[in-house]
Amino acid sequence: MAINFRLVFIMLVSLASLQLSGCASITGGTQQSVSVETRKDAVAVTGAECEITNAKGKWFIASPGSTQIQRSHDPLLITCKKPDYEVGRASVESVARAGMAGNFLFGGLIGVAIDHSSGAAYDYPNLIQVSMGQSNVISYNYEKGAAPGSVTVKPS
Repeated sequence: MAINFRLVFIMLVSLASLQLSGCASITGGTQQSVSVETRKDAVAVTGAECEITNAKGKWFIASPGSTQIQRSHDPLLITCKKPDYEVGRASVESVARAGMAGNFLFGGLIGVAIDHSSGAAYDYPNLIQVSMGQSNVISYNYEKGAAPGSVTVKPS
């Protein structure tokens, strides 16, 4: 009985692609672009200096602005300051990305552990609004019935 090596090779490549299809570090990476806007009541506040931090690093922008951040399981802490305004603070909770479920099914515990520790398994909202003079907790979710990536703001 002869072994068809070409068939075995195709089967192995197919299996490997299934294994990697759920891996969040491959499908989305460990970095994410976020934009920050500052507001006082309903009015945009431009030129506020914002510091963005999580367990993976620290970034600085002027609002409105965008930057690439490192994803993390930990909250994204944003502090914005501008003369003549009270400081605005937001704690933005991360949410597990959809690729994490596929990773568990196809990649096993090793893939889950890698994506958790690298932060690739998590996501923040793409647009974050910081209210000057307030300190808020921003929840980001994929709940059924909610708009994709809907944001809930609560005073902290």
